[in-house]
Amino acid sequence: MKNLPLALLLIISIISCNEKTSDKNIEATKDPNSFAIVIHGGAGGIKPEYFTKAQQEAYTQKLEEALNAGYTVLDNGGISLDAIQAAINIMEDSPLFNAGKGAVYNSDGNQEMDAAIMDGNTLNAGAVAGINHIKNPILAARIVMDSSKHVLLSGKGAEIMAKKYGIEMVDSSYFFTEKRMNQLKKLQGKTTTTLDHTAFLIKNELIDDHKYGTVGAVAIDKNGNIAAGTSTGGMTNKKYGRIGDVPIIGAGTYANNLTCGISATGTGEYFIRTVAAHEVSNLIKFKKFSPDNALNEVLFNQIGPLGGEGGMILIDKHGDVYWDFNSSGMFRGYKKSNGESKIAMFEKMK
Repeated sequence: MKNLPLALLLIISIISCNEKTSDKNIEATKDPNSFAIVIHGGAGGIKPEYFTKAQQEAYTQKLEEALNAGYTVLDNGGISLDAIQAAINIMEDSPLFNAGKGAVYNSDGNQEMDAAIMDGNTLNAGAVAGINHIKNPILAARIVMDSSKHVLLSGKGAEIMAKKYGIEMVDSSYFFTEKRMNQLKKLQGKTTTTLDHTAFLIKNELIDDHKYGTVGAVAIDKNGNIAAGTSTGGMTNKKYGRIGDVPIIGAGTYANNLTCGISATGTGEYFIRTVAAHEVSNLIKFKKFSPDNALNEVLFNQIGPLGGEGGMILIDKHGDVYWDFNSSGMFRGYKKSNGESKIAMFEKMK
């Protein structure tokens, strides 16, 4: 460039400075003391024709209750970890969802539940898998994160630790629902498993499995710290010992203050194979994808072609909320400190 005319060098310099200034201005920032929470109640074959008006109202009310529980924590200055825990507790206590009280049966006629929680500030995480007697699995995941050197505990070991720290334990009869047992009986002896909220046919009989779903929450608090959590009962008629994507950090659950927090729901094996939640974060961090484009890339170009189905919710480091799904619907909602809020089931919308 040393042989270029001085005037041309000045023009190039001015353009370069303007471009750097423009790039800096494009970078969004989180409003001070703002906060937000987004939740999901599972994705799958969720279609209007599957639900009466009363059923739709029941889901709407429960999602709103969960949102308000988490939002109240944030509004009072609480941390994002406590907020998502509060929201997920509400959904775990409801038989409407495939988590906690509404957990589905495996092929042996028992519940095996998974849950995970992650702190985007420290990258600490805790998870439990294959548990049977913990009333609220998300609380056990939090204990693993806060009170052990481990990330994932399974089965009896997870239950021993949860009991040691005072987490409520229940008899397996607590999780019994007649409808779930009937679903299992119709599937036992077959290789079929069902996703959250899926309706399908066996010998021309409609098997109604659209009324329950994995639950999850992501929040950002006033200090800008992000947390994500997910809780599930897995798939109806799943093999004994099967573990899905939920407790696999980076697959179904992930949080990082540098990018975003994510909770996923769907066919867990495909979310594991693509390390879906971490992949979304990486696309944002290294490829400079927008959150909505990153979600779309992973769900439709990576998981979808493999045969996977489901959805994800996301809050980025600026406090903006996103979600996407490649199934027919996903129970979801968000609430932000600026007054914005929404609950949706079927149609796609931000």
